[in-house]
Amino acid sequence: MTPLLTVDTLSVTFEAENESRRLLRDVSLELGPSEILGLVGESGSGKSLLCRTIIGLKPSPNMHITGGDIRLGDTSIPGLPEREMINLRGRRIGMIFQNPTSHLNPLIRIGDQICEGLRRHRGLSQADATKEAINLLDQVGFPDPPRNFRSYAHEFSGGMRQRAMIAIALACDPEILIADEPTTALDVTIQAQILELLVELRRKRGLSIILITHDLGVVAQTCDRIAVMQEGRIVETGEKRALLSAPQHPYTQKMIASHPSFEAKAAGTNAPATIHPKPVYQINDLEVRFPGTGGWFRKREDFRALAGVSLEIMPGETVGIVGESGSGKSTLARTIMGLTPIASGAVSYAGDPITATSTLTRIRHEVAMVFQDPYNALNPRMTVAETLREVLLTQGETPKSGIDARCGELLDMVGLDRSFLNRRPGSLSGGQCQRVGIARALAVNPNVIIADESVAALDVTIQAQIIDLFRDLSDRLGLTLIFIAHDLAIVRDLCSRVVVMHHGRIVETGPTAEVFANPSQSYTADLIAAIPNIDPDRPLARAGHATAITK
Repeated sequence: MTPLLTVDTLSVTFEAENESRRLLRDVSLELGPSEILGLVGESGSGKSLLCRTIIGLKPSPNMHITGGDIRLGDTSIPGLPEREMINLRGRRIGMIFQNPTSHLNPLIRIGDQICEGLRRHRGLSQADATKEAINLLDQVGFPDPPRNFRSYAHEFSGGMRQRAMIAIALACDPEILIADEPTTALDVTIQAQILELLVELRRKRGLSIILITHDLGVVAQTCDRIAVMQEGRIVETGEKRALLSAPQHPYTQKMIASHPSFEAKAAGTNAPATIHPKPVYQINDLEVRFPGTGGWFRKREDFRALAGVSLEIMPGETVGIVGESGSGKSTLARTIMGLTPIASGAVSYAGDPITATSTLTRIRHEVAMVFQDPYNALNPRMTVAETLREVLLTQGETPKSGIDARCGELLDMVGLDRSFLNRRPGSLSGGQCQRVGIARALAVNPNVIIADESVAALDVTIQAQIIDLFRDLSDRLGLTLIFIAHDLAIVRDLCSRVVVMHHGRIVETGPTAEVFANPSQSYTADLIAAIPNIDPDRPLARAGHATAITK
């Protein structure tokens, strides 16, 4: 079978005034018609750079192809004029980027961004493009496509923005779809929907897909072949069953061993520390509202992001908060940090209301947060060292003479080489940025860490290191961990208690082992059933929409 796309001994080098680094080293791979190829590897291994090079969008003008070729059929891509590359992107090769916030125009409504490609590449009228865009929004899981069509990117959660990116990429009906971590920001039920959609598109349209992911469960259940990258090289490739059952390269073996197998882990093994009488956080009937949209003939109605949430978090607990994108998890985290105003109800930290200035000051020194979007959580103008120094100087607990050494120790803790201290976020991958965010959180020596999807962008080996780090900090320092995640296998392994949210409410809570073994709500059961499994012969779980919540 003639390959649709061929990458032949491709090398890419970064060349600056006093620096020359090979980023891709003699990479070769093929993508056949209607094939799904899984591209896996650790953060910074070159997966995203390879795919951006394929479509002529290298992230820096200092990066150059120094060897090899990329062919789409009989066409050599590196030699194409820019006008032909513009026509090729989107129409023949579509791409879903890893960071949706940076690739969606904040000034243009989501629906109009989808229509732009439909009108340019498929020649549709505005009316037909609008109809097709609304249909695409429905396909990728938007709850109210006509209304969402008129919304801007900042009005959506991270998962919803990722769904918008997928709709834009699919709009032009490309021959090849490059999906760079397309489900990283999505909860498991929507992830299952997107994976089903990709498999169905392959079947109906003959679409060929390169799927970049760190989730071996995703590649096991969706891909035909797997290619493993490490340090800019393809170290192993093969049919998925053969590779997963008998990996040859030591790095592939390590990745498979690090995968958080849902069945293999003992549920709820991380017991909470000694419980004190006073909760670290007491949340009573909390309600948070955001202004809604209105018009001349329509009354503006506020959107209730949290609707009557009550919860106690005790010192030393590891509490997992799960639920679909838009269920209120991140809003709850930001509210208890004092970053989002409270409409009604009360939140107290260590017995004091968080609305008091003195309590907020204490929270700033004792509670650290790892945000969901690693790129936008870091100052793009500051190096990693400057970011960490700023926190250490503000805290005042580390002597100035010891700050540089402490910065190095923090990078060691999160698995980054100390050479990253002089780099800025723009030169880092998503996983590397997330590790810097975790290092910044650890810099304050916190009593509480609120981790909002803190390992979603990390490959499984680093993910396992970070989870072990959280577990060690909790056991050794009595750290309280509020762990927001859509990966229920990790929550089951790490957290002693789980809280399930749906539409701004807590619908189920209890000890992790009990909730996962016998969920009382069909919604919780759907979340558990949708977890991808590393067994390639297990069928992809069909994504359910459990709307009936038992009172």
